[in-house]
Amino acid sequence: MTKLAFELLSLENNVFKAYLFWTAFLVLKMLFMSLITGFMRFRTMTFINEEDLLDKRLKVKYNDPHVERARRAHRNDLENILPFFTIGFLYVLLDPNATLAINLFRAVGISRIIHTIVYAIAPVPQPSRLLAFLVPVCATTYMAYEVVRAVY
Repeated sequence: MTKLAFELLSLENNVFKAYLFWTAFLVLKMLFMSLITGFMRFRTMTFINEEDLLDKRLKVKYNDPHVERARRAHRNDLENILPFFTIGFLYVLLDPNATLAINLFRAVGISRIIHTIVYAIAPVPQPSRLLAFLVPVCATTYMAYEVVRAVY
């Protein structure tokens, strides 16, 4: 017997609760990335808008490597976390195995945190960033496959 949508989208469903937790956590993480970028701008005095210059002797700058690294990490979040939000929600509607689903959500969340650390905060050599990138991509791809498979 299949569960109804309102049963799946309730706090009684541990899969949905895990999805809500990791989604909220990743939203906070993306907001934190904006703060990191701003911090890097102030630390390096790199501002791209003339009105943001704190001292009129400063010049507009576009290519500080620290600021650009933070921006790239943030963009990478947007490119990878937003699809997870959609596919994760659809995956919850499939009433998947709870242990598998919860661990997929954890893997995505933890890997995205590690990705930010090894990319934007304390860069380390590859393959650390690649691994932190591939784990959530594989998890999201698996969930997307399961959703497609369920409807065909």
